[in-house]
Amino acid sequence: MPKTDYDAIVVGSGPNGLAAAITLQQKGLAVLIVEAKDTIGGGLRTAELTLPGFQHDICSAIHPLAVASPLFNSLPLHEHGLTFIQPKIAAVHPLDNGKSSILCNSLEETANYLGIDKENYLNLIEPITKQWDVLLPELLAPLHFPKDPINFAKFGTKAFQPATWIANKFETREAKALWAGMAAHSIQPLNNLTTSAIGLVLMAAAHKHGWSIPKGGSQSLANALASYFVSIGGKIETDFLVKSLNQLPSAQAILFDITPRQLLKIAGHRFSNIYKWQLEKYRYGMGVFKVDWALDGEIPFISEQAREAGTLHLGNTFAEIATSELATSQGKHPENPFVLLAQQSVFDDTRSPKGKHVAWGYCHVPNGSTKDMTDAIEKQVERFAPRFRERILAKHTFNTAQLEEYNPNYIGGDINGGIIDLGQLFTRPALRFSPYRTSEKGLYICSSSTPPGGGVHGMCGFHAAQRAWKDVFLNKL
Repeated sequence: MPKTDYDAIVVGSGPNGLAAAITLQQKGLAVLIVEAKDTIGGGLRTAELTLPGFQHDICSAIHPLAVASPLFNSLPLHEHGLTFIQPKIAAVHPLDNGKSSILCNSLEETANYLGIDKENYLNLIEPITKQWDVLLPELLAPLHFPKDPINFAKFGTKAFQPATWIANKFETREAKALWAGMAAHSIQPLNNLTTSAIGLVLMAAAHKHGWSIPKGGSQSLANALASYFVSIGGKIETDFLVKSLNQLPSAQAILFDITPRQLLKIAGHRFSNIYKWQLEKYRYGMGVFKVDWALDGEIPFISEQAREAGTLHLGNTFAEIATSELATSQGKHPENPFVLLAQQSVFDDTRSPKGKHVAWGYCHVPNGSTKDMTDAIEKQVERFAPRFRERILAKHTFNTAQLEEYNPNYIGGDINGGIIDLGQLFTRPALRFSPYRTSEKGLYICSSSTPPGGGVHGMCGFHAAQRAWKDVFLNKL
């Protein structure tokens, strides 16, 4: 093997970049991470966006898949400063009729809240939780023949369905609403095929691991991963914006934790025509408009359970949420958007000064939209927490352009690295034997634009690193 400055270089230090670098460094290679910003983390950054002492998560805030990740679970991250906090109630979905749908860590408790839909919920989710330890590694991997094809097929028949079909399995408004909020994390119209997949995974994850909050902010997870990486010999350089391959030291393999659009700008001249064409056709999904609040007290939700939940889904009924998401996908801005809200400081007193609080909320918007959705979002919060605005001390907003400026991976505000609909479920980012390989030997893509897609789990980076290891290093040692 020819002598190079490093064995491998990873461009980008989001959870997938960190995961890829750790995986290769663990194999005894010399690995360098280069990061454009002055801090590592990608979507895991935390900062004082509003007032001194108020710590806000820039993007990712609640991490159902981080504690479930096969890779993260294998690392001694607690020895590097990471502590996860587990709210007993993962998520609450308040309704206009005064009732709330509740996703508890307990499967039975959640089902009991659903009344006559108890058995319907158990029939839907319990088989997934029972097979979770076998299913999850299969789900967080590229397309392959599963080790347990029967149970994988059973899950697939549910996951492949549009969320609208699954909703018909429930009788009550509360159960349908709970399901709508979960499925809306797919960031696409709920009548699309495969929109049930993310809802099923999120619900099962709550019952197996909870929806975790990193103490001190999401930056704590990034810092722990980086600290472990450095402790085993890895190197990180920040303030290193890569615009050309010529900027990088020599290496046998380069892995990019970026989306196809940026990859084309950096290395497109090295790709085959067909691969370039495939990346150029890659599609991005809806964006988000985000608000961070510094608050004078807890959010005054009418629902007692809502005040005890880490995450809130604000959108009322299944029909209202489905209408909102469809309209957004068609380029419109609904008056009553579906809002995802996190209230981290209720459980983590390191996030804000004593007696004060932080909260974080966003709605989906058309890709590239710069419309200010602050008023629409706050109206949705006030709908279920009257006089919420009276508690706002300061606020900070991100539209899609500002999100992309902050993190170039968020093309048009798309925080998932590209839409995960049927057309891109198995061809992410291109139809190839390995989705992580580019057409240029030694160049790989390891971002959420590869399988298994968005979410803080690091498995895109892990699988990309395994591919690079087999291709470049395994037979040459």
